[in-house]
Amino acid sequence: MGIQNSNKLKWLLAALPPGQLVDTPTLERHGVTRMLAHKYIKSGWLEPVIRGLYRRPSAESQRLEWPSAVRSLQHVMAYSSTIGGRTALELQGLAHYLPMRSDQDVHLYGSAHPTWLKRLPGPDRYLLHSAKLFAMNPQEETVEFDAPFGSLICSTPERAILELLEELPRHESVHIADMAFESLAAARPRRLEKLLASCTSIKVKRLFFVFADKHGHAWRRHLSPERFDLGSGPRALFENGHFHPRYAISVPPELMPQNQAHDGA
Repeated sequence: MGIQNSNKLKWLLAALPPGQLVDTPTLERHGVTRMLAHKYIKSGWLEPVIRGLYRRPSAESQRLEWPSAVRSLQHVMAYSSTIGGRTALELQGLAHYLPMRSDQDVHLYGSAHPTWLKRLPGPDRYLLHSAKLFAMNPQEETVEFDAPFGSLICSTPERAILELLEELPRHESVHIADMAFESLAAARPRRLEKLLASCTSIKVKRLFFVFADKHGHAWRRHLSPERFDLGSGPRALFENGHFHPRYAISVPPELMPQNQAHDGA
C-alpha cells in the first residue's frame, strides 16, 4: 500500500469508530474512491450497508441503531441534520411519559438530508423536515446531548416544542403536545423570545401561547404575545374545534380558557 493510500486508511480508522457509517460522497471528499472502498471491504475495514453507504464493522452490535446512524450523519459526514421535535424532547427526558419503542420515529431538521436515510435497514423511521420554520441558521439553538453511544446534536427544548407544534394536528396529538408543555417548567424565556421572533409560522406561534397560557409556567409572564407577529384573522385548525377568544385559532375544548371551554366562543 502506498503512502497516500496509507494516509487515507489512517483517516478512515480515526474518523470512523466501529459501528459508524460513512457514505460515498464523504469518502470521495477524503480521496477514497469506490475502487479503494471495495479494497477496504475485502480487507475487513468496511462493510456495505446499502448502495453508496458503508459501515465500519463492530463486534458489539450488528443491528443499526438510530443514534449510531444519526451520530455518523452529524459527526462523520457533517450533514446539517439536527434531531428535533418530539425526538429531541424524548432524548432530553422531557417526554418521559412516552414508552421507548424498538421502532422509533426520528425527526430530523436541516437544510439538506442524505436520501439514503429513507433506505436504511431496520425498524426506525426517519422523518425529514426542512429548516424553514425559523428564519435563523439551522444550527442555532441546538445543544450537544451526551449519551452512552456518543454525543448527538439536537434542538434545545425551547426549539423542539415549537417544532412539535408544527406537526399538529395531522402528525402529532394535542395530548403529546400538552404533556410536553407540562415538562417545560425550566424553559428559558430569552431563548423562547428569540425563537418566537424568528418563527415563520403563525399557527405555531398562536398554538404556543394557547398551551403556554394553559400551563402557566413562571417563564410565561416574561413573554408578551403582542411583541410577536401573530397574523390577523381567525385560523381554522382542528375540525369541530372552538375558536380561542384571544388567539383566534380553533382548538379542542380542553385547550380553551376554563370559563369558555364548553360555550363554543
